[in-house]
Amino acid sequence: MGGMNGQQETSIGVDMGGTSIKFAVVRGEKIIAKGEPVQTKECGSPDAVIAAVGERLRALREQYPDVRAVGMGLPGFVNHAAGVVDSLTNVPGWYDVPIRRILEEESGLPAAVENDANCMALAEWKLGAGRGMQDIVCLTLGTGVGAGIIAQGQLLRGHLGAAGELGQVGIDYRGRIGHYGNRGAVEDYIGNGELALEAQMRYATELGVHKPIDELTPIHLEDAAKGGCPVALGIWDDAARKLSACLLACHYILNPQAFIIGGGIAKAGKLLFDSLRGYLKAQIYPAHYEKLQILPAQFGGEAGIIGAALLALEDLAATR
Repeated sequence: MGGMNGQQETSIGVDMGGTSIKFAVVRGEKIIAKGEPVQTKECGSPDAVIAAVGERLRALREQYPDVRAVGMGLPGFVNHAAGVVDSLTNVPGWYDVPIRRILEEESGLPAAVENDANCMALAEWKLGAGRGMQDIVCLTLGTGVGAGIIAQGQLLRGHLGAAGELGQVGIDYRGRIGHYGNRGAVEDYIGNGELALEAQMRYATELGVHKPIDELTPIHLEDAAKGGCPVALGIWDDAARKLSACLLACHYILNPQAFIIGGGIAKAGKLLFDSLRGYLKAQIYPAHYEKLQILPAQFGGEAGIIGAALLALEDLAATR
């Protein structure tokens, strides 16, 4: 990636989720304005989604004529170099879509596309909790586990742009069968839905209480744990133990300066981070652990938009 030379220019960041697509005009780390979101599932086909995205981009460009480029983060396998979506997670119909070319045609602006977790990593590396570091692993914990890796001052993309999919790292070779046939993938244990199902089962077996799933979100489990509930405390401790197995492997493969963790589950704060630090300290060579930081992400739900906007300007600068 290039330097910070385009930081004070203005670009549009787009963050596509399984539920909605968010838009913002961005300068550096500042959100200048937000566009009206697109409801992904209401649009149906990729063509309908793209048409709605194009409409929002043109409206923002008309309102902010100084925008220089547009960047889009998408949840799945995105080939940044080719500008193509290979496939998206939980969004059907998106296979081999030349999304960069389409964005450029729809907006009239130079475009860049990237995996959404990589966009989050770029934002945290260049402008957030990882600023000034050369080797970091950024994770976002929510519906699944997304991640982006910065190694020796470069975003690590891999051969097909699929590097950093830490959610698919196996923590149990006899574990649950995952989306691609892989066993024991960490996101099959500590995603929002998986935590809720595990909590529901433990409340029933340990306390004889039946709780509906919608009352077992990370926020509910955080509140219960802070109130001393043994089931909720156990859920958070177990989540930290499972995440530590993934991060332990990452540490010995990548030797990062820091793990930077964001997303809805990470909002549990000390409930997650204290246990996670304890499990990692017990398993990592002591001299390594002393120099390893486990940090909360600086940017919340806007990290993907900020990173996508930043990427668009850096790609633009590289072509000048």
